[in-house]
Amino acid sequence: MLPESKLKEMLLQMYLIRAFEEKADELYALGKVHGTMHLSIGQEAMAVGAIAALRPEDYILSTHRGHGHCIAKGADIKLMMAEFMGKETGYCRGRGGSMHIADMESGNLGANGVVGGGIGMAVGAGLSIKMRDTGQVILCFFGDGAANRGIFHEALNMAAIWTLPVVYLCENNQYGMSMSVERAFPIEDIADRAAAYKMPGVVVDGNDVLAVYEATLEAVERARGGGGPSLIEGKTYRWKGHSKSDQERYRTKEELEAWKERCPIRRFRARLIDERVIDEAEVSRMAEEARRLIEEAVAFGEASPEPSVETILEGVYAP
Repeated sequence: MLPESKLKEMLLQMYLIRAFEEKADELYALGKVHGTMHLSIGQEAMAVGAIAALRPEDYILSTHRGHGHCIAKGADIKLMMAEFMGKETGYCRGRGGSMHIADMESGNLGANGVVGGGIGMAVGAGLSIKMRDTGQVILCFFGDGAANRGIFHEALNMAAIWTLPVVYLCENNQYGMSMSVERAFPIEDIADRAAAYKMPGVVVDGNDVLAVYEATLEAVERARGGGGPSLIEGKTYRWKGHSKSDQERYRTKEELEAWKERCPIRRFRARLIDERVIDEAEVSRMAEEARRLIEEAVAFGEASPEPSVETILEGVYAP
């Protein structure tokens, strides 16, 4: 069992992710964020549970729906919010925005606006780890839609034949944009595809943060010990649309409400209260602390300068 301090830290991270995403939704409506974004409300257990199984020196690769991954890997919320708002003080000096936040110091090799883009990059990172013999692991997040791209098959095959320390984690939130997994896959479990590459394939309740942690920890320990890659599929659900332009005509309100009853934060909070790890008063303080930190980050972002026209191309093109 994890120490009580770690369990509380995980719950706080889940509250931080929820608060960040809700504030992101609000800022977009106020016209303070440009472009689009992809929210992970309802999927907090995937990011927090999986990354809790890593060591600080391990790497992650994220997705276009990556705010939660970034927070769970230990990002500075202020720098993250500034990047989200396109400010010079952000992680990528405002050039990356919502879909391309990276934090190299914490081991976050970056989110990616290309569906499945990180899957191939994980092979490169895994090969680097193996050649340098550092004992690290790379955890690669991707969605169910990415599992139907060619890079998925090419990358998993290469990671398997080279026995790379990669853990592939599919966040199956039931829809690739507007396409349901029932229509997009002839199989019930995406994890079944692992057998084709002679690696473990595990299905887990993606709304149970400790189940995600345990499955990821087993795969991480296998990878770190030289056993090669694994594929984990977490079945979860996004409460919001695919992106801000999504009108959500492909699902019913009844379906959404049924998944909300399985809220990962509510479930984890109830478990910790039942096991006397935390009480209601501390939970309330924790939720309030998360909201306070997000408000401080917004204030930092709003007070930060816009990128200057003279330097706007710095870092965009290689010298």
